[in-house]
Amino acid sequence: MREVRGRVYIVGAGPGDPELITIKGLKALKEADCVLYDFLSNSQLLDHAKDVCEKICVGKADGLHLREQDEINSLLYEKSREHKITVRLKGGDPFIFSRGHEEAVYLKSKGVAVDVIPGITSAIAGPEYYGIPLTIKNRISSVAIITGRKKDINAPIEAPGCGTLVYLMAVANISNVVKALWESGRSDETPCAFIERATRKDSRIVYATVGSVEEEAKRAGIKPPAVLVVGEVVDYGKRNV
Repeated sequence: MREVRGRVYIVGAGPGDPELITIKGLKALKEADCVLYDFLSNSQLLDHAKDVCEKICVGKADGLHLREQDEINSLLYEKSREHKITVRLKGGDPFIFSRGHEEAVYLKSKGVAVDVIPGITSAIAGPEYYGIPLTIKNRISSVAIITGRKKDINAPIEAPGCGTLVYLMAVANISNVVKALWESGRSDETPCAFIERATRKDSRIVYATVGSVEEEAKRAGIKPPAVLVVGEVVDYGKRNV
């Protein structure tokens, strides 16, 4: 294998507000010769890239892929051989229900130098923007971040016994999520909330309960990307609004 001179930075772009990217992530973006970005990374961040920077949209939003993962992996490798610095810009955090880890493993297997720059996930930032604390001292001491959608649509959704549950990618599969919550012992009165387009200017929140969230989400027309928060913390958040 001939020597690869480039370095790839796998960067978490944050949950939507362009100011929530880290200083380190922004520095890599400004120095990049090539950026491969997702739909979920705020397009305003690309304004920080150099005028001569090559910008490639590889899609990847909830249920929509412009390029398959194998193609993205190969493209990252190709660009790492063409450029000194390549940035893979991913919405949220690159290792939270994202395939940043797969990309890093693939590139390292090819001898490419890889740095991972964490990002703020919508699972945390979305609730916090609406005053919802995911934990409460001496009362709620655990939180789980869970996928609301699996490749096999018949696969059961998890609902672990934590004080707070946060589901990503749950909009289209909300009926199965609710079923999992019932089976885990959550009552119809358990508070929950859908947060759409977390931290962006057009973000909104819909409050409900486990028994009403499916109907309320449909009534409100909630669309991805959205975060579903389940648990007593939702009521604490209402007091802060």
